[in-house]
Amino acid sequence: MANPGAMLGNNGKGLGELWARLRFLFMAMIVYRVGTHIPVPGINPESVLDMFNRNEGTILGLANMFTGGALERMSVLALGVMPYISASIIVQLLSAVVPTLEQLKKEGESGRRKINQYTRYLTVLLALVQSAGMVASLSGQGMFYAGGLGVMVPAWISLITGAIFMMWLGEQVTERGIGNGISMLIFAGIVAGIPGAIGQSFEQARQGEIHILLLLGIAVLAVAIVALVVFVERGQRRITVNYARRQQRGGVSQPQQSTHLPLKVNMAGVIPAIFASSILLFPASIAQWFGQSDSASAELFQDIALWIGPGQPLNVLIFSVLIIFFCFFYTAIIYNPNEVADNLKKSGAFLPGIRPGEHTAKYIDNVLTKLTMIGSIYMAGVCLLPQFLVITANIPFYLGGTSLLIVVVVV
Repeated sequence: MANPGAMLGNNGKGLGELWARLRFLFMAMIVYRVGTHIPVPGINPESVLDMFNRNEGTILGLANMFTGGALERMSVLALGVMPYISASIIVQLLSAVVPTLEQLKKEGESGRRKINQYTRYLTVLLALVQSAGMVASLSGQGMFYAGGLGVMVPAWISLITGAIFMMWLGEQVTERGIGNGISMLIFAGIVAGIPGAIGQSFEQARQGEIHILLLLGIAVLAVAIVALVVFVERGQRRITVNYARRQQRGGVSQPQQSTHLPLKVNMAGVIPAIFASSILLFPASIAQWFGQSDSASAELFQDIALWIGPGQPLNVLIFSVLIIFFCFFYTAIIYNPNEVADNLKKSGAFLPGIRPGEHTAKYIDNVLTKLTMIGSIYMAGVCLLPQFLVITANIPFYLGGTSLLIVVVVV
Protein backbone atom coordinates (compact mmCIF):
# COMPACT_ATOMS: atom_id res chain seq x y z
CA MET A 1 0.00 0.00 0.00
CA ALA A 2 1.30 3.47 -0.89
CA ASN A 3 2.48 5.77 1.87
CA PRO A 4 -0.19 8.50 2.39
CA GLY A 5 2.42 10.94 3.64
CA ALA A 6 4.52 10.48 0.51
CA MET A 7 1.42 10.93 -1.68
CA LEU A 8 0.50 14.15 0.13
CA GLY A 9 4.09 15.33 -0.19
CA ASN A 10 4.12 14.74 -3.93
CA ASN A 11 0.74 16.46 -4.33
CA GLY A 12 1.95 19.39 -2.27
CA LYS A 13 5.07 19.70 -4.39
CA GLY A 14 2.99 19.57 -7.59
CA LEU A 15 0.57 22.21 -6.29
CA GLY A 16 3.49 24.39 -5.19
CA GLU A 17 4.96 24.28 -8.69
CA LEU A 18 1.56 25.05 -10.21
CA TRP A 19 1.07 28.07 -7.96
CA ALA A 20 4.57 29.28 -8.81
CA ARG A 21 3.76 29.08 -12.52
CA LEU A 22 0.43 30.84 -12.02
CA ARG A 23 2.15 33.60 -10.03
CA PHE A 24 4.67 34.09 -12.81
CA LEU A 25 1.85 34.24 -15.39
CA PHE A 26 -0.02 36.80 -13.29
CA MET A 27 3.08 38.98 -12.83
CA ALA A 28 3.87 38.78 -16.56
CA MET A 29 0.36 39.97 -17.39
CA ILE A 30 0.72 42.89 -14.97
CA VAL A 31 4.04 43.89 -16.56
CA TYR A 32 2.42 43.65 -20.00
CA ARG A 33 -0.55 45.81 -18.99
CA VAL A 34 1.75 48.44 -17.44
CA GLY A 35 3.80 48.48 -20.66
CA THR A 36 0.71 49.25 -22.75
CA HIS A 37 0.41 52.60 -20.92
CA ILE A 38 4.01 53.78 -21.48
CA PRO A 39 3.85 56.17 -24.48
CA VAL A 40 6.35 56.37 -27.31
CA PRO A 41 8.72 59.34 -26.73
CA GLY A 42 7.58 62.52 -28.44
CA ILE A 43 4.13 61.25 -29.49
CA ASN A 44 1.03 63.43 -29.09
CA PRO A 45 -1.57 61.07 -27.53
CA GLU A 46 -4.48 63.41 -28.26
CA SER A 47 -3.72 63.41 -31.98
CA VAL A 48 -3.46 59.60 -32.04
CA LEU A 49 -6.72 59.22 -30.12
CA ASP A 50 -8.42 61.60 -32.53
CA MET A 51 -7.19 59.49 -35.47
CA PHE A 52 -8.64 56.35 -33.89
CA ASN A 53 -11.96 58.09 -33.25
CA ARG A 54 -12.09 59.11 -36.91
CA ASN A 55 -11.36 55.53 -37.98
CA GLU A 56 -13.68 53.81 -35.51
CA GLY A 57 -15.02 50.51 -36.82
CA THR A 58 -12.16 49.99 -39.28
CA ILE A 59 -9.36 47.42 -39.34
CA LEU A 60 -7.51 49.55 -36.76
CA GLY A 61 -10.05 48.38 -34.17
CA LEU A 62 -9.03 44.76 -34.70
CA ALA A 63 -5.33 45.67 -34.56
CA ASN A 64 -5.94 47.62 -31.35
CA MET A 65 -7.72 44.61 -29.83
CA PHE A 66 -4.72 42.34 -30.42
CA THR A 67 -2.41 44.88 -28.75
CA GLY A 68 -4.66 45.31 -25.72
CA GLY A 69 -5.21 49.01 -26.42
CA ALA A 70 -1.47 49.73 -26.77
CA LEU A 71 -1.89 50.83 -30.38
CA GLU A 72 -4.61 53.33 -29.53
CA ARG A 73 -2.41 54.81 -26.79
CA MET A 74 0.65 54.48 -29.08
CA SER A 75 2.68 52.93 -26.29
CA VAL A 76 6.09 51.29 -26.63
CA LEU A 77 4.22 47.97 -27.02
CA ALA A 78 2.08 49.24 -29.91
CA LEU A 79 3.37 46.52 -32.27
CA GLY A 80 2.39 43.87 -29.74
CA VAL A 81 3.02 40.24 -30.67
CA MET A 82 2.13 40.74 -34.33
CA PRO A 83 5.75 40.73 -35.63
CA TYR A 84 6.40 37.49 -33.74
CA ILE A 85 3.19 35.87 -35.00
CA SER A 86 3.96 36.97 -38.58
CA ALA A 87 7.49 35.57 -38.29
CA SER A 88 6.12 32.28 -36.92
CA ILE A 89 3.73 32.00 -39.85
CA ILE A 90 6.48 32.64 -42.40
CA VAL A 91 8.89 30.16 -40.79
CA GLN A 92 6.23 27.45 -40.54
CA LEU A 93 5.21 27.97 -44.15
CA LEU A 94 8.86 27.80 -45.23
CA SER A 95 9.42 24.67 -43.16
CA ALA A 96 6.88 22.90 -45.34
CA VAL A 97 8.73 23.69 -48.59
CA VAL A 98 12.40 24.27 -47.62
CA PRO A 99 14.23 20.93 -47.13
CA THR A 100 16.69 22.38 -44.59
CA LEU A 101 13.94 23.63 -42.29
CA GLU A 102 11.95 20.45 -42.80
CA GLN A 103 14.97 18.43 -41.68
CA LEU A 104 15.38 20.63 -38.59
CA LYS A 105 11.79 19.82 -37.58
CA LYS A 106 12.71 16.12 -37.50
CA GLU A 107 15.75 16.64 -35.25
CA GLY A 108 13.69 16.99 -32.08
CA GLU A 109 14.55 19.53 -29.41
CA SER A 110 17.76 20.80 -31.05
CA GLY A 111 15.96 21.40 -34.34
CA ARG A 112 13.11 23.18 -32.58
CA ARG A 113 15.59 25.54 -30.87
CA LYS A 114 17.22 26.35 -34.19
CA ILE A 115 13.84 27.10 -35.80
CA ASN A 116 12.92 29.30 -32.82
CA GLN A 117 16.18 31.17 -33.30
CA TYR A 118 15.34 31.83 -36.97
CA THR A 119 11.87 33.00 -35.87
CA ARG A 120 13.44 35.50 -33.45
CA TYR A 121 15.73 36.93 -36.13
CA LEU A 122 12.79 37.31 -38.53
CA THR A 123 10.72 38.93 -35.76
CA VAL A 124 13.38 41.62 -35.29
CA LEU A 125 13.50 42.22 -39.05
CA LEU A 126 9.71 42.58 -39.31
CA ALA A 127 9.66 44.86 -36.25
CA LEU A 128 12.30 47.07 -37.91
CA VAL A 129 10.18 47.43 -41.05
CA GLN A 130 6.81 47.86 -39.32
CA SER A 131 8.07 50.35 -36.74
CA ALA A 132 9.85 52.41 -39.42
CA GLY A 133 6.67 52.57 -41.49
CA MET A 134 4.57 53.46 -38.46
CA VAL A 135 6.91 56.23 -37.29
CA ALA A 136 7.22 57.69 -40.79
CA SER A 137 3.45 57.69 -41.23
CA LEU A 138 2.76 59.25 -37.83
CA SER A 139 5.42 61.88 -38.42
CA GLY A 140 3.92 62.73 -41.81
CA GLN A 141 0.52 63.23 -40.17
CA GLY A 142 1.94 65.53 -37.47
CA MET A 143 1.37 63.09 -34.60
CA PHE A 144 4.64 64.06 -32.87
CA TYR A 145 5.20 67.19 -30.84
CA ALA A 146 8.24 67.99 -33.00
CA GLY A 147 9.77 66.72 -36.21
CA GLY A 148 13.23 65.56 -37.21
CA LEU A 149 15.41 62.53 -36.58
CA GLY A 150 15.92 63.53 -32.96
CA VAL A 151 12.30 62.54 -32.30
CA MET A 152 11.75 59.83 -34.91
CA VAL A 153 14.80 57.68 -34.04
CA PRO A 154 13.97 57.30 -30.29
CA ALA A 155 10.37 56.48 -31.23
CA TRP A 156 11.57 53.89 -33.76
CA ILE A 157 13.94 52.29 -31.24
CA SER A 158 11.18 52.24 -28.60
CA LEU A 159 8.76 50.37 -30.88
CA ILE A 160 11.43 47.84 -31.92
CA THR A 161 12.42 47.28 -28.29
CA GLY A 162 8.76 46.85 -27.32
CA ALA A 163 8.22 44.20 -30.00
CA ILE A 164 11.35 42.30 -28.91
CA PHE A 165 10.26 42.54 -25.26
CA MET A 166 6.83 41.11 -26.14
CA MET A 167 8.50 38.21 -27.95
CA TRP A 168 10.74 37.53 -24.92
CA LEU A 169 7.84 37.84 -22.47
CA GLY A 170 5.71 35.41 -24.50
CA GLU A 171 8.51 32.85 -24.53
CA GLN A 172 9.04 33.27 -20.78
CA VAL A 173 5.34 32.65 -20.12
CA THR A 174 5.54 29.53 -22.29
CA GLU A 175 8.54 28.15 -20.39
CA ARG A 176 7.94 29.38 -16.83
CA GLY A 177 4.18 29.90 -16.87
CA ILE A 178 1.52 27.42 -17.95
CA GLY A 179 2.37 27.43 -21.67
CA ASN A 180 0.92 29.18 -24.75
CA GLY A 181 2.65 32.45 -23.90
CA ILE A 182 1.61 34.41 -26.98
CA SER A 183 -2.03 33.31 -26.65
CA MET A 184 -1.94 34.27 -22.97
CA LEU A 185 -0.74 37.79 -23.76
CA ILE A 186 -3.39 38.25 -26.45
CA PHE A 187 -5.94 36.90 -23.96
CA ALA A 188 -4.82 39.46 -21.34
CA GLY A 189 -5.17 42.31 -23.83
CA ILE A 190 -8.67 41.24 -24.89
CA VAL A 191 -9.92 40.74 -21.34
CA ALA A 192 -8.62 44.18 -20.35
CA GLY A 193 -10.84 45.75 -23.04
CA ILE A 194 -14.04 43.83 -22.31
CA PRO A 195 -15.21 45.97 -19.32
CA GLY A 196 -14.87 49.13 -21.40
CA ALA A 197 -16.79 47.55 -24.28
CA ILE A 198 -19.59 46.46 -21.93
CA GLY A 199 -19.70 49.93 -20.40
CA GLN A 200 -19.87 51.45 -23.88
CA SER A 201 -22.79 49.16 -24.73
CA PHE A 202 -24.72 50.20 -21.61
CA GLU A 203 -24.00 53.86 -22.38
CA GLN A 204 -25.34 53.41 -25.93
CA ALA A 205 -28.44 51.74 -24.51
CA ARG A 206 -28.91 54.61 -22.03
CA GLN A 207 -28.67 57.18 -24.81
CA GLY A 208 -31.10 55.23 -26.99
CA GLU A 209 -28.59 54.22 -29.66
CA ILE A 210 -29.18 50.53 -28.86
CA HIS A 211 -32.49 49.11 -27.68
CA ILE A 212 -32.26 47.42 -24.28
CA LEU A 213 -33.95 44.28 -25.65
CA LEU A 214 -31.36 44.10 -28.41
CA LEU A 215 -28.61 44.39 -25.79
CA LEU A 216 -30.16 41.52 -23.80
CA GLY A 217 -30.40 39.49 -27.01
CA ILE A 218 -26.70 40.10 -27.66
CA ALA A 219 -25.88 38.93 -24.11
CA VAL A 220 -27.86 35.72 -24.67
CA LEU A 221 -26.10 35.27 -28.01
CA ALA A 222 -22.70 35.70 -26.35
CA VAL A 223 -23.56 32.98 -23.81
CA ALA A 224 -24.73 30.74 -26.66
CA ILE A 225 -21.45 31.32 -28.52
CA VAL A 226 -19.46 30.44 -25.39
CA ALA A 227 -21.47 27.22 -25.05
CA LEU A 228 -20.91 26.42 -28.75
CA VAL A 229 -17.16 27.04 -28.50
CA VAL A 230 -16.84 24.87 -25.37
CA PHE A 231 -18.93 22.11 -26.98
CA VAL A 232 -16.91 22.05 -30.21
CA GLU A 233 -13.52 22.41 -28.50
CA ARG A 234 -14.32 19.40 -26.32
CA GLY A 235 -15.72 17.42 -29.25
CA GLN A 236 -13.79 14.29 -30.27
CA ARG A 237 -14.05 11.45 -32.72
CA ARG A 238 -12.83 8.34 -30.91
CA ILE A 239 -11.43 5.67 -33.21
CA THR A 240 -11.39 2.21 -31.64
CA VAL A 241 -7.94 0.65 -31.36
CA ASN A 242 -7.45 -3.04 -30.58
CA TYR A 243 -4.26 -4.74 -29.42
CA ALA A 244 -3.44 -8.23 -30.65
CA ARG A 245 -3.65 -11.09 -28.11
CA ARG A 246 -0.32 -11.90 -26.55
CA GLN A 247 0.77 -15.43 -25.63
CA GLN A 248 1.96 -15.72 -22.05
CA ARG A 249 4.08 -18.44 -20.48
CA GLY A 250 2.25 -21.71 -19.93
CA GLY A 251 0.20 -21.32 -23.11
CA VAL A 252 -2.31 -18.90 -21.55
CA SER A 253 -3.24 -16.10 -23.93
CA GLN A 254 -3.85 -12.61 -22.62
CA PRO A 255 -7.33 -11.20 -23.47
CA GLN A 256 -7.45 -8.73 -26.32
CA GLN A 257 -7.24 -5.16 -25.05
CA SER A 258 -9.09 -2.23 -26.57
CA THR A 259 -8.68 1.52 -26.32
CA HIS A 260 -9.42 4.49 -28.52
CA LEU A 261 -7.56 7.11 -30.56
CA PRO A 262 -9.06 10.57 -29.83
CA LEU A 263 -9.21 13.06 -32.70
CA LYS A 264 -10.44 16.54 -31.78
CA VAL A 265 -12.87 18.38 -34.03
CA ASN A 266 -10.64 21.45 -33.81
CA MET A 267 -7.09 20.12 -33.63
CA ALA A 268 -5.48 23.50 -34.34
CA GLY A 269 -7.11 25.35 -31.44
CA VAL A 270 -7.17 29.13 -31.69
CA ILE A 271 -4.00 29.40 -33.80
CA PRO A 272 -5.80 29.68 -37.20
CA ALA A 273 -7.84 32.66 -36.00
CA ILE A 274 -4.72 34.44 -34.71
CA PHE A 275 -2.71 33.67 -37.85
CA ALA A 276 -5.51 34.73 -40.21
CA SER A 277 -6.07 37.98 -38.31
CA SER A 278 -2.33 38.70 -38.32
CA ILE A 279 -1.99 38.23 -42.08
CA LEU A 280 -5.10 40.30 -42.77
CA LEU A 281 -3.89 43.05 -40.44
CA PHE A 282 -0.46 43.41 -42.06
CA PRO A 283 -1.53 44.89 -45.46
CA ALA A 284 -4.55 46.56 -43.92
CA SER A 285 -2.44 48.37 -41.32
CA ILE A 286 0.03 49.55 -43.95
CA ALA A 287 -2.84 50.84 -46.09
CA GLN A 288 -4.44 52.49 -43.04
CA TRP A 289 -1.24 54.21 -41.90
CA PHE A 290 -0.04 55.49 -45.26
CA GLY A 291 -3.54 56.25 -46.49
CA GLN A 292 -3.78 59.11 -43.97
CA SER A 293 -1.08 61.18 -45.69
CA ASP A 294 -1.49 63.70 -48.49
CA SER A 295 0.73 61.88 -50.96
CA ALA A 296 -0.35 60.94 -54.47
CA SER A 297 -0.79 57.27 -53.52
CA ALA A 298 -2.92 58.06 -50.45
CA GLU A 299 -6.17 57.56 -52.36
CA LEU A 300 -5.10 54.07 -53.47
CA PHE A 301 -4.13 53.13 -49.92
CA GLN A 302 -7.46 54.42 -48.64
CA ASP A 303 -9.30 52.29 -51.19
CA ILE A 304 -7.31 49.21 -50.14
CA ALA A 305 -8.08 49.86 -46.46
CA LEU A 306 -11.77 50.23 -47.38
CA TRP A 307 -11.90 47.05 -49.49
CA ILE A 308 -10.41 44.83 -46.78
CA GLY A 309 -12.05 46.60 -43.84
CA PRO A 310 -14.43 44.78 -41.46
CA GLY A 311 -17.79 44.00 -42.98
CA GLN A 312 -16.62 44.30 -46.58
CA PRO A 313 -17.19 41.28 -48.89
CA LEU A 314 -13.46 41.02 -49.68
CA ASN A 315 -12.63 40.99 -45.96
CA VAL A 316 -15.15 38.20 -45.31
CA LEU A 317 -13.81 36.16 -48.24
CA ILE A 318 -10.11 36.55 -47.40
CA PHE A 319 -10.63 35.99 -43.68
CA SER A 320 -12.68 32.82 -44.28
CA VAL A 321 -10.14 31.40 -46.75
CA LEU A 322 -7.23 32.15 -44.40
CA ILE A 323 -8.92 30.52 -41.40
CA ILE A 324 -9.80 27.37 -43.36
CA PHE A 325 -6.29 27.21 -44.83
CA PHE A 326 -4.55 27.56 -41.47
CA CYS A 327 -6.88 25.01 -39.85
CA PHE A 328 -5.69 22.41 -42.38
CA PHE A 329 -2.10 23.66 -42.45
CA TYR A 330 -1.57 23.74 -38.68
CA THR A 331 -3.33 20.39 -38.19
CA ALA A 332 -1.00 18.86 -40.79
CA ILE A 333 1.99 20.24 -38.87
CA ILE A 334 1.02 18.98 -35.42
CA TYR A 335 -0.56 15.64 -36.40
CA ASN A 336 0.99 13.14 -38.84
CA PRO A 337 -1.30 10.17 -39.69
CA ASN A 338 1.62 8.18 -41.16
CA GLU A 339 3.59 8.50 -37.93
CA VAL A 340 0.56 7.52 -35.85
CA ALA A 341 -0.07 4.48 -38.07
CA ASP A 342 3.58 3.40 -37.75
CA ASN A 343 3.46 3.71 -33.97
CA LEU A 344 0.28 1.65 -33.81
CA LYS A 345 1.83 -1.04 -36.01
CA LYS A 346 5.00 -1.20 -33.90
CA SER A 347 2.99 -1.60 -30.69
CA GLY A 348 0.87 -4.42 -32.15
CA ALA A 349 -2.28 -2.29 -32.37
CA PHE A 350 -4.75 -2.10 -35.24
CA LEU A 351 -8.05 -0.49 -36.17
CA PRO A 352 -10.96 -2.97 -36.52
CA GLY A 353 -11.49 -3.79 -40.20
CA ILE A 354 -8.49 -1.69 -41.33
CA ARG A 355 -5.17 -3.17 -42.39
CA PRO A 356 -2.15 -1.85 -40.44
CA GLY A 357 0.31 0.54 -42.07
CA GLU A 358 -0.66 2.56 -45.13
CA HIS A 359 -4.37 1.71 -45.00
CA THR A 360 -4.56 2.81 -41.37
CA ALA A 361 -2.80 6.09 -42.22
CA LYS A 362 -5.24 6.78 -45.06
CA TYR A 363 -8.23 6.03 -42.82
CA ILE A 364 -6.99 8.33 -40.04
CA ASP A 365 -6.18 11.04 -42.60
CA ASN A 366 -9.68 10.77 -44.10
CA VAL A 367 -11.35 11.09 -40.68
CA LEU A 368 -9.05 13.98 -39.73
CA THR A 369 -9.83 15.82 -42.99
CA LYS A 370 -13.58 15.62 -42.35
CA LEU A 371 -13.17 16.79 -38.75
CA THR A 372 -10.90 19.67 -39.79
CA MET A 373 -13.40 20.82 -42.41
CA ILE A 374 -16.15 20.94 -39.79
CA GLY A 375 -13.83 22.70 -37.33
CA SER A 376 -12.67 25.27 -39.89
CA ILE A 377 -16.24 26.16 -40.89
CA TYR A 378 -17.20 26.54 -37.22
CA MET A 379 -14.18 28.76 -36.54
CA ALA A 380 -14.79 30.95 -39.60
CA GLY A 381 -18.44 31.39 -38.59
CA VAL A 382 -17.60 32.35 -35.01
CA CYS A 383 -14.83 34.75 -36.06
CA LEU A 384 -16.98 36.52 -38.65
CA LEU A 385 -19.92 36.98 -36.29
CA PRO A 386 -18.72 40.33 -34.79
CA GLN A 387 -18.55 41.91 -38.23
CA PHE A 388 -22.24 41.25 -38.77
CA LEU A 389 -23.03 42.52 -35.26
CA VAL A 390 -21.12 45.73 -35.89
CA ILE A 391 -22.93 46.29 -39.20
CA THR A 392 -26.44 45.37 -38.10
CA ALA A 393 -26.52 46.42 -34.43
CA ASN A 394 -23.50 48.69 -33.87
CA ILE A 395 -22.23 46.34 -31.16
CA PRO A 396 -18.63 46.87 -29.94
CA PHE A 397 -16.16 44.54 -31.61
CA TYR A 398 -15.14 42.95 -28.31
CA LEU A 399 -18.41 41.14 -27.73
CA GLY A 400 -17.97 38.21 -30.09
CA GLY A 401 -16.05 36.36 -32.72
CA THR A 402 -12.28 36.23 -32.69
CA SER A 403 -11.91 37.84 -29.27
CA LEU A 404 -14.51 35.60 -27.62
CA LEU A 405 -13.04 32.53 -29.32
CA ILE A 406 -9.54 33.34 -28.05
CA VAL A 407 -10.75 34.06 -24.51
CA VAL A 408 -12.82 30.86 -24.20
CA VAL A 409 -10.23 28.56 -25.79
CA VAL A 410 -7.34 29.98 -23.72
CA VAL A 411 -9.35 29.70 -20.48
